[in-house]
Amino acid sequence: MASAKIKKGDSVVVLSGKDKGKTGTVAKVMPKEGKVVVEGVNMIARHRKPSQENPQGGIDRYEAPMHIAKVAVADPKDGKPTRVRIEEKDGKKVRVAVKSGETIDG
Repeated sequence: MASAKIKKGDSVVVLSGKDKGKTGTVAKVMPKEGKVVVEGVNMIARHRKPSQENPQGGIDRYEAPMHIAKVAVADPKDGKPTRVRIEEKDGKKVRVAVKSGETIDG
């Protein structure tokens, strides 16, 4: 799989699925699986039975990984989804939003 242009800490917009349109910050990138974990998006509930460590039991809610193609980097200018281009500025490679031309990092 090609290297992802989405990095940990990026602000992203969900493009499809039950959370379409939501924005969040990337908590984890899994390039080998082609998935990302976005804070507050794609929440799942895990029902836990009471055990020795957790005598109460209960429901744990956490973010599940989602396919990297379902998210796009949010444009720093207006927050809408944009593609990312890599340019060289001052001898360093930086990521640039295609829509606005703003640098995402660097």
